Amino acid sequence: VQLQASGGGLVQPGGSLRLSCAASGFTLDYYSIAWFRQAPGKEREGVSCIAQRDGFTTYADSVKGRFTISRENAKNVVYLQMNSLKPEDSAVYYCATGDPMYYCSESIEEVDFSSWGQGTQVTVSS
Repeated sequence: VQLQASGGGLVQPGGSLRLSCAASGFTLDYYSIAWFRQAPGKEREGVSCIAQRDGFTTYADSVKGRFTISRENAKNVVYLQMNSLKPEDSAVYYCATGDPMYYCSESIEEVDFSSWGQGTQVTVSS
């Protein structure tokens, strides 16, 4: 199981970025996939999750209405579309997965995910 996150960069406040999480060694559709982020000096925070099969999604309150998680099964990729970005969204973003029986919950917790990508830096600054 391998995950690779990409798509980060520098963007101005109010701008947009789309992160990608590419999977190898397994089929994404069979697993829930989550995005987390960690800013310097802060704990890792669950941002969004997309469930296996039915695509049920959950979001942290801080990103609801601005971020959208989606999955493209043909490419075995999960995306995180981030709009209306704020400086406080700056962080290293990670994608993660875990047990195939795990179904996304409203509270996205690190303990539920055992396989992690390497992270991609997002910086929101003018």
